[in-house]
Amino acid sequence: MATINPYLIFKGNCEAAFLFYKSIFGGEFQQIARFGEMPPAEDCPPISPEEANLIMHVSLPIGKETFLFGSDASEAFGVATVIGNNFSISINADSREEADRLFNGLSSGGTVTMPMENTFWGAYFGMFADKFGINWMVNFDEAPEKM
Repeated sequence: MATINPYLIFKGNCEAAFLFYKSIFGGEFQQIARFGEMPPAEDCPPISPEEANLIMHVSLPIGKETFLFGSDASEAFGVATVIGNNFSISINADSREEADRLFNGLSSGGTVTMPMENTFWGAYFGMFADKFGINWMVNFDEAPEKM
């Protein structure tokens, strides 16, 4: 089965965002590379000294088979548009406690649009935009009672 791994593009604060995500999810970066590490290429403009330390690619493992990927936008490869609100990263937690920990950690400094609460569809659920403008949804589905 194919997997889906979100790839987030930032305007110069990718490293700060991923250090924040790492503090919540734990683990270690599988890879982190900077634009200044790229060898020169004929078909690409040179990287400016201001962009050399920006993140070209970072990967943070989350869970068993999921990665959160990220990069800063580089003017050499086109300017990123304003961070959009047309998507959310949805996390399915294994417990209410984990859902609360992830929600509270990731929403710190951000804007909560729906606090964690029991919903009419039977989930414990909340939504927010983190301090970097990324939208998140946290969900925990209670196991149905055994009869």
